[in-house]
Amino acid sequence: MALPRILRAFAVLSLAVAAIAAPAAATAADGPGLAPQVRAAEPGDVGDFSYASWDAVYEVGLDEEGRARMHVTETLVARFPETDQNLGIVRGLATSYEGASTETRVLSVTDDDGQEVPYETDEEDGLLYVLTGDDDTYVHGLTTYVIEYEMRDTVLATKPAAGSSTPAVDEFYWNLLPLDSTQPIERFRTDIVLDPELAAALTGSTRCYTGPPGSTDECDLQGPTTDGDAATFHVESGERPAGDGVTVAIGFEPGTVAQPLARTPDPVGDVAPFVAAAGAAGLSVGSWFAVWAFARRRRVATGIVVAQYDVPDSLPPLIAAKAITGAKDVIPAEIVHLAVRGTLRIEEGVEAEEPRLRRLPGVAAPDELDAEALDALFLDADSAGVVELPAADEAFAARMTALQESGTTAAASRGFTERARSRGAVLLQWCAIGVALIGLGLGIWAATSGRLSAIPALVVMSFVAFLVFLSSVYAFSKHTVLTAEGARASEYLQGVKEFIRVADADRLRMLQSYSGAERRQDGTADVIHVYERLLPYAILFGMEDEWGDVLERAYAHEQRGASWIGDPTSFALRIQLASFMASSQSAATYSAPSAGGSSSAGGSFGGGFSGGGGGGGFSGGR
Repeated sequence: MALPRILRAFAVLSLAVAAIAAPAAATAADGPGLAPQVRAAEPGDVGDFSYASWDAVYEVGLDEEGRARMHVTETLVARFPETDQNLGIVRGLATSYEGASTETRVLSVTDDDGQEVPYETDEEDGLLYVLTGDDDTYVHGLTTYVIEYEMRDTVLATKPAAGSSTPAVDEFYWNLLPLDSTQPIERFRTDIVLDPELAAALTGSTRCYTGPPGSTDECDLQGPTTDGDAATFHVESGERPAGDGVTVAIGFEPGTVAQPLARTPDPVGDVAPFVAAAGAAGLSVGSWFAVWAFARRRRVATGIVVAQYDVPDSLPPLIAAKAITGAKDVIPAEIVHLAVRGTLRIEEGVEAEEPRLRRLPGVAAPDELDAEALDALFLDADSAGVVELPAADEAFAARMTALQESGTTAAASRGFTERARSRGAVLLQWCAIGVALIGLGLGIWAATSGRLSAIPALVVMSFVAFLVFLSSVYAFSKHTVLTAEGARASEYLQGVKEFIRVADADRLRMLQSYSGAERRQDGTADVIHVYERLLPYAILFGMEDEWGDVLERAYAHEQRGASWIGDPTSFALRIQLASFMASSQSAATYSAPSAGGSSSAGGSFGGGFSGGGGGGGFSGGR
């Protein structure tokens, strides 16, 4: 049997110990309470109807704060089929414009006789949907809906780009028809009525755009006609295909209309939460670094590492692993430790990758923790004291996990480790929490003032605050660190690592010293004995490959094999232990569609297009 096949099987053992520790699309239909799906109208579809006429009156003025207010009355005459297809219409109204909420509010829905029409509202994806009718009554033929609603801040203070010849103006730039509509319109008419204050501030710059979204074709915007001090603009047309828009742009003197806070530059509300998020995240990361530095400092006793070629019995691998940073394969190291100490022998099993262990009688365990390890390993041994190392066994893996926990407990009870809290980490984490709370407060204040531009900063700050509070559990906790005795053991083991690492000549020079390795009767040092005893610790340091080379050459020089392995004639010593890494998870992001595009400036001077303003919304059937 080749020795590597036996020792490679310890990888299976490592896997078994670790593995035990880690043990629909929905569809929505159009209807009340649901945002309707925009789709092409097909025969029999609820969107398969037309409008005999679409009339609207926009009354635009200023409120007591000097901000724009708008009252809209839309009179929509739908032509439904005579079949039981539609319960009513769905009208979608914009709820924001250029970063500010329009505070859209539906006042009433009536018929052509002024009688109330039942309706429901639902807000989704930047639109307020008005769903008329009820679930029990179908509508047929010509049916009139008069929808009254109010909006605010519908006039935008434009800021022309640098170098542009377009002057700064206040501008009413509005889509008068929904661009997300599958219904043609037989006749369209709109009046825009400006109150005296706005009428007096007209610059004379007006435009009207028509056609599908993005079209720059112009239409005839009539006016202004005056009635007292008010001014009225008028636009109308005959048949319009589905999705065909009409957008008007009317300019006013700059400074005529006060803008909401949401459109006013506010570095505190828009930028400060980002800065606070970065600061809180940095401080929180700093607290984790402080914990690492705290644990690292506790590993230093004298700061001097001297090469060592023996390990006392009081430091079996189960305990030594607690004094070694990043110790590897603790259970395989303990098994090899017991083997080279003569308490067991590793033999080839029935399966090449599943070796077996044979307990050797008459040899006492070097340490009481080693005795506990022997009992755990040979709990299910047969009458000959032989146990197979299973590739996967829950009970065996649980015993090995408990054995490692026993090493942790023993390291604490023997004074090598203790639980302690890093004061630096606590201080940094409290600072991180304070900065996170300040940033979160600023973000909430900015968002509740109506600033849509503050929402991204608030989202980022909320996420960072959540992470900061989670990391507090780690920063405020006590951590297992070395005591002064543990630090001395750590430096001693670092000396063992140094001995394993140095070149053969240096290593042999140490062994030939007066107090060197155990000597035979002829006075020569028993080098193999030393090399074997350090093999388990080479495994803990992850240096088993190079130490296997050293031990192999020593066996070859002495013309003998390992007594602790089932094949004493083998000179190949390659212990290859597998490490396992978890794969990362994937995420999908979804970006919701906007409620319609808008242009920040220049529509009334000819730089606009159909669909480039605010409003518009949606129209469909129910």
